[in-house]
Amino acid sequence: MDEIDDIREMLRDLLWLNAVLVTEVIQTTENTSSLLRNAPPPAHCLEEHLALRQTALQIAEKYRKEEALREHLMGHR
Repeated sequence: MDEIDDIREMLRDLLWLNAVLVTEVIQTTENTSSLLRNAPPPAHCLEEHLALRQTALQIAEKYRKEEALREHLMGHR
């Protein structure tokens, strides 16, 4: 691999890792909201969070095809 390929691979890795972080922060926010409310977050928040998760997943999968993130996200609820 040359230096340009190394940089491309690093950027793909960083995009994937950022998608993981984003989706975990969303889940942490939902969990915290549930604990503070003693109830699930509002439906509109859950819908918006799902859309954000899907967007992060699409971006991640555009540059790195891995099932781990998709499988993990489908388990979030």
